[in-house]
Amino acid sequence: MLSFDNTEYAFAYKSDKELSKANFVLSMMRKSWLVKFSTKILPAFIKWRIPFTKPIVQATIFEQFVGGETLQQTGPIVDKLNDYNVQVILDYGIESDKKGEVGFDAVTEEFIRIIDYAATQENIPFISIKITSIARFDLLKRIHNFINSSAGSLSERHKATVEKLRSEQKEGWRRVNERMKKICSTAAAKNVQLLIDAEESWIQNSIDHLAESMMLLFNKKKTIVYTTVQLYRIDGVDFLKKATKTANSKRFILGVKIVRGAYMEKERARAVSMNYASPIQPDKESCDKAYNDAIDFCMKNVKTISLIVATHNEKSCLYATELMHKIKMLPDAIHFSQLYGMSDNITFNLAKEGYSVSKYLPFGAIEEVIPYLLRRAQENSSVSEQTGRELNLIRKEIDERRNKK
Repeated sequence: MLSFDNTEYAFAYKSDKELSKANFVLSMMRKSWLVKFSTKILPAFIKWRIPFTKPIVQATIFEQFVGGETLQQTGPIVDKLNDYNVQVILDYGIESDKKGEVGFDAVTEEFIRIIDYAATQENIPFISIKITSIARFDLLKRIHNFINSSAGSLSERHKATVEKLRSEQKEGWRRVNERMKKICSTAAAKNVQLLIDAEESWIQNSIDHLAESMMLLFNKKKTIVYTTVQLYRIDGVDFLKKATKTANSKRFILGVKIVRGAYMEKERARAVSMNYASPIQPDKESCDKAYNDAIDFCMKNVKTISLIVATHNEKSCLYATELMHKIKMLPDAIHFSQLYGMSDNITFNLAKEGYSVSKYLPFGAIEEVIPYLLRRAQENSSVSEQTGRELNLIRKEIDERRNKK
């Protein structure tokens, strides 16, 4: 029986010092007042270059959740994970670029460089991308709103949307599509799989259309492009079913990474401030049910869906493995993934049992990855039960190592 309680397997890759630091960092992140305070001041402190801010961030949450500031610095971590049969989803941590079109083009070239690098590493089958790193947020928002107000399928609504755009907006959107085609074609040529991350609900229609159009181009014979479905959204399962129907009718493989979601507080706050119904599930139980329903649906359609189960929820991971066993799927038939710095007890115990599993490993300058780090802090603060269990496992391993000395 698969168990996520084996701390020897879970933390074998960490030294005593690294384990103690993880204990400290995760303990601090359970303090909601500290997380709220840090969320407010850290971006400003980094921007204003307040002394000691960067070294403190670097020595704590950065080292816990990020692979390094440069692509080359991720190497030792990638190699160490490989020793334990854990693969890597490499993520360039930039989420937006304030240098306009020139900046977006430069980021596109960086993604090309990352794909070229990943193609030389047997342990990096995936890279991830946020569309906001190569497109203006306001353009994505405008297109999302137009798609929302149109009728028909996603592609039909997109076609109607483009007709409503002004000439400069059409040109901007054309450039975004060309950047994605360039990135995806390079990924296809190098046999590296590309995961398109989900983002805020008020720009997601634009991202969903880009993902669908890229899968239509590149997922005919094998899976190169994956979209992401957020199951903390009320419409998550329904969207997954519609996406599957579209993929089947247009005869491409649906690559899908299922997540719960990372913008819950932001989504709910915006819904309240703008007086509209929150798109987020009302409670954890509803979210858990939706996630497991998504697993069940994908398993039933496994011949046409390439699935990545990306979660830190032990019950969902066990549910997926039990379904795999029930329908006699091989352990590597679907892929599991957790964020670097979190849920090692899931990742390494899955790997030990022969399942295909990875760590999502971001890299980038501290200034670039601050939004990502703050979401990790908020996530750990909001799911205190999960963080508490992780801390208990870390402390159990620390105690067991001490007793062996």
